[in-house]
Amino acid sequence: MPDNTIETERLILRPHRAEDFDDLAAMWAEPEVTRFIGGRPSTAEESWARLLRYGGLWGLLGFGYWAVRERATGRFVGDVGFADFHRGLGFDGVPEAGWVLAPWSHGRGLAGEAVRAALGWVDAQGWTRSVCIIDPDNTPSLRLGGACGYREVNRMTYKDHPVILMERLKG
Repeated sequence: MPDNTIETERLILRPHRAEDFDDLAAMWAEPEVTRFIGGRPSTAEESWARLLRYGGLWGLLGFGYWAVRERATGRFVGDVGFADFHRGLGFDGVPEAGWVLAPWSHGRGLAGEAVRAALGWVDAQGWTRSVCIIDPDNTPSLRLGGACGYREVNRMTYKDHPVILMERLKG
């Protein structure tokens, strides 16, 4: 598998490794992190399954999620990347963007830096469309999606919760 590491001014994005588990599990156990994503903190077992899923995405699809770390300190920032979860919402087969950052990193512009880097990577792979779904009450994520070129295309329900489907077209 090729090295899919991305470096930005302040961040390193690289595919997850087993040693990311403790940081990933700690982040996903935070109620602030899961407030708009499932509504409850993840157990260690659920975080382990997430880490395994992240690894599988790269091998099966050629894209996936990156573990995001600060360049200067190595501190875990969060998860950013793309998946195809076959949600049955009409966009299977299209990279679905997602971003989740540790609470300590909020408000520092790191999410925008990481998401823009990931979008640059997916664009370079030849994808001309990506989507994301965001809880309508998640104002910061909606703002970030808009700033990164995503536009609302539909409102729908996923697992009994309202979501906004956003789409980004390259070029």
